[in-house]
Amino acid sequence: MESTKSNTSDRELRLTRIIDAPVELLWEVWTQPEHIAQWWGPNDFTTTINKMDVQPGGEWNLVLHGPDGTDYKNKSIFKEIVPFKKLVYDHMSSPKFVATIEFEAHGEQTHLSWHMLFETPEQFIQVVKTFKADEGLKQNLDKLNRYIKGLNKR
Repeated sequence: MESTKSNTSDRELRLTRIIDAPVELLWEVWTQPEHIAQWWGPNDFTTTINKMDVQPGGEWNLVLHGPDGTDYKNKSIFKEIVPFKKLVYDHMSSPKFVATIEFEAHGEQTHLSWHMLFETPEQFIQVVKTFKADEGLKQNLDKLNRYIKGLNKR
């Protein structure tokens, strides 16, 4: 029998990193608004977290403040929470996507996998070409890494 597994690779953005922090700290930095506001978003952006209810069905509302003064409102709904393992949320604002962030403990380090699944290949292409989402995601992870390093020095 032939497999009917769908191929979504033409509408996925995926990035993995090893973060120099134990999974418990990385989870805290990902799920506490006072932490995530310090590192979320691409370079030169700041973030205001208006609501972050980390539970299935919980809302996550934030505003990204661009370097040119433009505000970008974002609304997401958490779908799945597995403490210290996985966060899944639907990004309800345009562009719509499902994000899955997986945490894998490796002693004092954590393997982080960030996956974004867009609705269509066309939307994926627009988001990557127009908004440079791939570069923004890399910058976001770089900011996370720098923030974690700062916490580790305390």
